[in-house]
Amino acid sequence: MAIAKRVHHVSVQVTDLERARSFYEGVLGLEEIERPDFGFPGVWYETEGLQVHLIGEIPGLDRARPPKGLSPIATHIAFQVADYAQTLEALERQGIESAAFGEEVGQIFVRDPDGNVVELIVPGGRLGRA
Repeated sequence: MAIAKRVHHVSVQVTDLERARSFYEGVLGLEEIERPDFGFPGVWYETEGLQVHLIGEIPGLDRARPPKGLSPIATHIAFQVADYAQTLEALERQGIESAAFGEEVGQIFVRDPDGNVVELIVPGGRLGRA
């Protein structure tokens, strides 16, 4: 059984959010969508059902080093999953370390064998909203 159903979003760290917006909006023609307030700058876009999340500068974050642990601010790809609990259970059975934010939020972060962060998401979750 495949856990990943389709690519949901890709998150990219950028050094200058306004310059990045000019590119993603002005050059690529992406349309901005609502983004929760995570306490750091960013902007979200959507095109043909795929979201692109730009992560702006975060004071104290060294871009040369990825954040420690399974962090949502790391550059990552996110795959949509059908069932949060089943996905988490499958990861645990396989002994894969995860950072699970709960079914209400709908996000689970893991690493691939090379250490790249991968998010597994059930769309429609709270996504960090208070």
